[in-house]
Formats: sequence, C-alpha cells, structure tokens
Amino acid sequence: MVHLCQAGVARSSKGFARFARTSLARLRKLTGHEMTIGMDRTTELAAVIDRHVTGTGICTTAMPHVSLIRADQPSTPTPAVYEASLCLIAQGSKRVSIGDHSVVYDAAHYLLVSVDLPLVGHVIDASPDRPYLCCKIDIDPSMLSDLMAAEGEAVPHTDLPVLAIYPSDPDLIDAACRLVGLLDRPETIRALAPLIEREILYRLLTGPHGPMLRHLATAGSHLNQISRAIAAIRRRFDAPIRIDEVAAEAGMSASSLHAHFKAITRMTPLEYQKQLRLQEARRLMLVGGATAGNAGFAVGYESPSQFSREYRRLFGAPPRQDIERLQGVPSASIAL
Repeated sequence: MVHLCQAGVARSSKGFARFARTSLARLRKLTGHEMTIGMDRTTELAAVIDRHVTGTGICTTAMPHVSLIRADQPSTPTPAVYEASLCLIAQGSKRVSIGDHSVVYDAAHYLLVSVDLPLVGHVIDASPDRPYLCCKIDIDPSMLSDLMAAEGEAVPHTDLPVLAIYPSDPDLIDAACRLVGLLDRPETIRALAPLIEREILYRLLTGPHGPMLRHLATAGSHLNQISRAIAAIRRRFDAPIRIDEVAAEAGMSASSLHAHFKAITRMTPLEYQKQLRLQEARRLMLVGGATAGNAGFAVGYESPSQFSREYRRLFGAPPRQDIERLQGVPSASIAL
C-alpha cells in the first residue's frame, strides 16, 4: 500500500503543481494581497501591521483585544499603564522599565505583562524606512480561566515576575500572524478571532511563562489577589485610597497587601495610585485641553502645588512645559 501511494504521488506531481498554483491564486484573491509560500511569518506579521496602521501611534482594531502600534522614529521614555497583555514586535525594538528593572524586546523576543502596570516605554529602534511595528494582544481573564480548568494542572506556590521577556516561539508568531491577518477579511473576525486568541493563550499557558499566567487566574494566589487590588485602585483612583477596603476586596490583610503589592509591582499602593492620577491628568491636558489646575482637581489633587511637584517628578517638567513639548512631537512618542 505504501509503495502504491508513493507511485501515485509521483505520477500525479504535475496535477498537484497545477492544484497548488490554482489554490494560491484563490488564496490571493480571498486575502486581497500577495503572499509568498514559505514567507517568514514575522516579516508577514510586519506587513499586515503596516497595512492596517495609518500614521503613527496606537491603532485599535475590529478585534477588541488586539491593538497595532507603529513608530517612525525612536521615542522619548514615556510613562503609561500597560494592561495585562502579550506584546509581539514584528520590526524594531523597545525598552520598558518599572522602577530599576528594565527589559529590551524585539522581533526575537516578546513581552508578557500579567497585571496592569505603570511602566516607562521607550522605542529604541525605528525609522521611516524601517518603522517599529508591534501587535498587542490583551489577556482575556475568563478565557484564561476556562483553559486552566480544561487543563487542570497544579499551580506552583512561588512568587513569579509580572513583567518578563521570552524568546519568540514560531507557533506563537504563526498564531498572531493568523489573528492579525483576519483584518484583511473582516467577515471572518467574529467566528475565527476567539478561536485564535484561545490558541494563543493556550500556547502561553504551555510555555515557559505558563506558571505566571496560572498564578494570575488562580483564586487565592498572591498574583490574583494583587490583580484584584489593582482593579479596585483603578476603579477609584481619583478618591483617597483606603488600604483596608482595597485589602478586603483582594482578600488579604493590610500588611500582606503592602508586602506583596510592592514585591509584585515594585511600588506601594499609594505610589501606584499616584502614577494613575498623573498619567490621566496628562491625558486630560494633552487630549482634552484641560488646564493644569482643572486636570489636577479632576484626578483627585486638592493642592495645585502638590500636583505640579509630583507631576514634574514623574514626567521631568511642570505640566504646562511638558504639554507644550508633547504637542510638538509625533503621537508615537506619547502613546507608546
């Protein structure tokens, strides 16, 4: 039987070649763009991102969990809140920092953030001819929990980093490329996007970063508790923080909250809230045209001088000077 099949393949090689050419032509017609057999998937991912991002900065897509990012030049170090997500760079490189901890990632490495963190991002390799191109895929907690329940693996009882880079995995890049590629065929997004997102989460769970994500989705783990504390602080960031209430929502004592919050985020709950307030005030001034006084008041500051002092400490300049500077630079330097 084996020999008969091999002979049949040999005799039908010309027919297969005709079939392959016809199939590729149909595929090109369906996708609306040229594809090369054997094309490097990272290069293909870069091409798809480039097709769907106009200008520079962060571009939302028809898929709620997927954002595309482009920069045509290196950016200044810019504080921003990074939500729990997978960041895959298809071209260029970037540095992100939290406190004194810094990592650099590129097309050969991806970034995984397991809880919402105020980070400082800095695109370090980008040009008009070879722009920085990145795909950000938000982690869906409910989908993550479903996958964990299906697998049923135990969660290790150790504290793990919440910000880490890993060598790019070909299967992960392939799945991301297929996910972003759905933007070329919008009619397929509703049916296929959730399936590919689930595949991506599965590959993350079964990779070297699996323990980190298992901690995030496991009730009672320190990472899960701190994630709940972060959600509570973000909901009421403009109000005075009450540690006992935040600790109760997280299911921890106040002392345990302080210890594990700082161990995981490298800042205290109050410092975390302060970063949220200042970044939102910056957005209100830059995008909404608010004055420094109004922006500070809107995010919970009662003292204009305290607001200005803490703003300068984080962003390197007083509010008005910082906003004037930002208004003269590309949006990519602000949003990334």
